[in-house]
Amino acid sequence: MNRMAGKTEGEQVIVINGMVFSRANCPVRDVIDNIGGKWNTLMILALADGPMRFSALRRLIPDISQRMLTQTLRDLQRDGYLGRKVFPTQPPSVEYSLTPLGQSFLVLIGGLVEWSSANHDRIRAARADYDAAAL
Repeated sequence: MNRMAGKTEGEQVIVINGMVFSRANCPVRDVIDNIGGKWNTLMILALADGPMRFSALRRLIPDISQRMLTQTLRDLQRDGYLGRKVFPTQPPSVEYSLTPLGQSFLVLIGGLVEWSSANHDRIRAARADYDAAAL
């Protein structure tokens, strides 16, 4: 037995901030895999100001398909970032909101938004330079 977090010899591991995780049990991979999608972060940002109905979310992010919006909301709800409240109207209306976990993640996303805004021109320029050199 390897003394590093009970991993067996030869097992592939990843070390993050001095902590050892197996590939199958890495919290960073697990979270990033589920939150790193194109729409997930936008959905959390869209709900930053409070609860919204499905149709309002669809208008706020017009390039998302209805199917993808539905799947994204389900995925975020499954992971605990969103809550879903059904109102007994005809037809039933549904409202989505951030849970405390989603609100805590919003703090991290805020930093990413600021960093992205501050560095977007530099990133685009680097891409253009790279693409030009590849020709």
